Amino acid sequence: MRPTLYEFAGGRPAFRALARAHHLRCLADPELNHPFSRPDQHPQHTERLADYWAEVLGGPPHFSRACGGHTDVLVLHGGNGDISDLGRRFVRCFVAALDDAGLPADPEFRTAVRAYMEWAVADVLAHEEPAAVPAGLPMPRWGWNGLQ
Repeated sequence: MRPTLYEFAGGRPAFRALARAHHLRCLADPELNHPFSRPDQHPQHTERLADYWAEVLGGPPHFSRACGGHTDVLVLHGGNGDISDLGRRFVRCFVAALDDAGLPADPEFRTAVRAYMEWAVADVLAHEEPAAVPAGLPMPRWGWNGLQ
């Protein structure tokens, strides 16, 4: 049986390393720096982000148990206007952070997780109005072949 993307990546430690590397890349980006350096950012932001990505990519439900579900994520990140350039930058930082964190260089794995991140950014951009986000959206599940 094929492992989940979460398992293939190396589990929770791999996602923690990825979230830290991604955060550093975003801080270094002149446009992404502002939203990633806000003083009101949650002190466990990178850990929560790691748990969210891990859960979506086949890991345990640490994020949804502690922080809510997909609706909460969309409401939190919605309402920022046209941020498509920030979305592209976010994806570039994510892809580069895969190397920084030492995640597998396997082309199929990289294609799958990049496709997830592109989908996730588009999903956030599609929900510009936080008040219009439907309640109770299930956590997305992403596998080797995309959204499940």
